[in-house]
Amino acid sequence: MTIAKELTVGQLSARSGVAVTALHFYEEKGLIRSRRTPGNQRRYPRDTLRRVAFIRVAQRVGIPLRMVGEALATLPEGRAPTREDWERLSSGWRAELDARIEQLVKLRDDLSDCIGCGCLSIDRCVLRNPDDRLGADGSGPRRLLVREAEAGSS
Repeated sequence: MTIAKELTVGQLSARSGVAVTALHFYEEKGLIRSRRTPGNQRRYPRDTLRRVAFIRVAQRVGIPLRMVGEALATLPEGRAPTREDWERLSSGWRAELDARIEQLVKLRDDLSDCIGCGCLSIDRCVLRNPDDRLGADGSGPRRLLVREAEAGSS
């Protein structure tokens, strides 16, 4: 069985589990590259499969595509990222991931006081209304009412 050196966008989509539209988006953002055939069809090198997997894993852990693109730009063209590449690139993201984890833990722990409120102006809300500052303006969803009042006066 001969393995093709290039994949069509449909083959890449089927093999990677990523929608064709997402692949086009990745290409538009410079994360992956293709060449065009004389019939203007996209052809992707086989190493694009690993690059797409790399993109998806990075997205899954919350790395913005901008940072993924910067990381992929440090890799040589024409070869798939290796385990060593992933270790080197991901170690650079460790501090940001740790900060995100810390923020998410704080959000999880603090959000339980506000989850049933709806208006986010109860006296215990440390996220959106520390010390119930909005309570002095009256009852109800003060943030929404202020926006409505501003919209009505425009």
